[in-house]
Amino acid sequence: MKQTNILLSDSFNTPLQTAPFSLIKPEDFKPAIEKFIAQTKNEIKEIVNNPEKPNFQNTIEALEFSGMQLDRIASILANLNSAETSERLQKVADEVMPMLTKLGNDIKLNPELFKRIKTVFDNKQQFDLNEEQKTLLDKHYNSFVRNGALLNENEKQKLREIDNQLTILKLNFNKNVLAETNAYQLHITDKNDLKGLPEQLIKSAEELAQTQGKSGWIFTLHYPSYVPFMKYAENRNLRKKMALAYGSRAYKNNEFDNQQNVLEIVRLRQQRAKLLGCQTHAEFVLEERMAQNPDKVLNFLNDLYQPAYPAAKKEFEKLQDLAAKDGIEQLEKWDIAYYSEKLKQKELDLNEEELKPYFQLENVVKGVFEVARKLYGLKFNKTDQFDKYHPDVDTYEVTDEDDNLVAVFYTDFFPRAGKRQGAWMTSYKPQWKKDGINSRPHISIVCNFTKPSTDTPSLLSFNEVTTLFHEFGHALHGMLANTVYPSLSGTNVYWDFVELPSQIMENWAYEPEALKLFAKHYKTGEIIPLELIEKIKKSLQFMEGYATTRQLSFGFLDMDWHHNFDVEKITDVGKFEEKSFEKTKLVPHHPENNMSVAFGHIFPGGYSAGYYSYKWAEVLDADAFEFFKEKGIFNPEVALKFKKLLQSGGSIHPMKLYKEFRGREPKVEALLKRAGLSKK
Repeated sequence: MKQTNILLSDSFNTPLQTAPFSLIKPEDFKPAIEKFIAQTKNEIKEIVNNPEKPNFQNTIEALEFSGMQLDRIASILANLNSAETSERLQKVADEVMPMLTKLGNDIKLNPELFKRIKTVFDNKQQFDLNEEQKTLLDKHYNSFVRNGALLNENEKQKLREIDNQLTILKLNFNKNVLAETNAYQLHITDKNDLKGLPEQLIKSAEELAQTQGKSGWIFTLHYPSYVPFMKYAENRNLRKKMALAYGSRAYKNNEFDNQQNVLEIVRLRQQRAKLLGCQTHAEFVLEERMAQNPDKVLNFLNDLYQPAYPAAKKEFEKLQDLAAKDGIEQLEKWDIAYYSEKLKQKELDLNEEELKPYFQLENVVKGVFEVARKLYGLKFNKTDQFDKYHPDVDTYEVTDEDDNLVAVFYTDFFPRAGKRQGAWMTSYKPQWKKDGINSRPHISIVCNFTKPSTDTPSLLSFNEVTTLFHEFGHALHGMLANTVYPSLSGTNVYWDFVELPSQIMENWAYEPEALKLFAKHYKTGEIIPLELIEKIKKSLQFMEGYATTRQLSFGFLDMDWHHNFDVEKITDVGKFEEKSFEKTKLVPHHPENNMSVAFGHIFPGGYSAGYYSYKWAEVLDADAFEFFKEKGIFNPEVALKFKKLLQSGGSIHPMKLYKEFRGREPKVEALLKRAGLSKK
């Protein structure tokens, strides 16, 4: 009996209409997307042909709720292509993504549709619109203008070509980085080469070797293997091998090389920006950011650079002095993590491995859930009623104090060949209100933590703990969403505001009151000792000058690629990047390495001309958390104010939202103080 294509349904007959992962085959996506593209086109046609005079409901609201099932299926495809991809799925994505780009352009470049939107926009005073409706109207009007609605036909065609090329280039960029990450393995057969490495890491490496029918130990470029290897391996030559392998991903002039993709992406972005009346891609992007323009971003980065770089140089000298005792005259990139860990042990008497037993993954997850309960009254009920795309995934029904549904929540914590690196939050279904129903969101967080071994559970480094809190902060933004319109819901906010909810959550991971909820030794159940908590808190400022300078270097690189008036003339990715890193450089450059070709945030990802957002949001989060600290980190009044900020999504301007929460605009002093970079 032939299995039917479940994706062809207008809705899913599943609990809470969750994605029916186990019933989906890769080849199901294309016919379903073709069907719903046609349906979406018909919905647009109905709006355009409506004989009534354009108004907010029959034009803006109708447009907002068009293509809903198409969006759902496209989001399932995009999410699976990141978290559980395969050659078959990548092939489907290659075919389908350009179709979705074309539809987007067909809609945004539809002159009759834009005419109706412009009529509503030009006559907005006639309509009794509330703040969210005004925001939605402005968003749709600006979206059409920024996507070429005012261009002539030749220019519109050019824009279509650019967008289609960018879609393909971004897909190829991601595929190349994933292929190169998966391709490299360091196979160790001499036990002496394992000196310094934690037992858990050695055990995982041994189990990986066994799964491949090999003796010895295999280390990879995936985060849970690569990062601790670089931090603890005493064998400097092996650290060098790993660092150079990591840094040369997609930079080997082979079939997976991304240099041409980088150059093409930045050129096309520049051409697109000019077509739409801006001088550079950064200028175009920043029109719809809190920062507003490239000058403000560059001034912001430079203001942080002034105190950070001198502090970084002093910290670097300390590392160099420590390395000199081992006979190392020049610190290299493969030495930084290793000697930073040694310095941390020396100055703070803090060993990351000493902390790990207190951070069993399951306990940290329970802890972050308990923090959410104490702050926002949320309950996380683990359930098997929702379908999963992989056995590693856990599913939860999230409810409030009165047992009302808040969200469906997926967690996916371990690395595998089909999953891209890093950690992210995403959505399988947004929140919206329609016909008296508040349709709740389906939210997911995806990470790459160390898998449990046969005899040890998954134990997180403290950095992984803060990563989990960070992504969970994004998830709360999505789960608590309470707006009318899906495009203003949850994380659909200004890009330099989106990191506030995630970064503020990290603060709880440093607070004794929160740590006592979940930091328990996995063997003894002992709560983490107070002296260890104090060391964790002190570590907030450890090497912070270096860490800040490193983040700023990425921000400067991003702006250099996207606010460069001569970007069309750039031919050498390596030389361009080397020049950009000059002012933040602390270790020697290695010509066989390049960051840009694997910089997923700014090339295929959404952070182009926006990487500064991480530091920008740090200013917001440090200032906001200071408010919690003043009143108590679980203070119900402050939590209620922040909950309103989370619920509001993009329906209110972020600065207005922030001022409603804090009572004033944010100040940079809280961040400098927290980082130990404030002027004494």
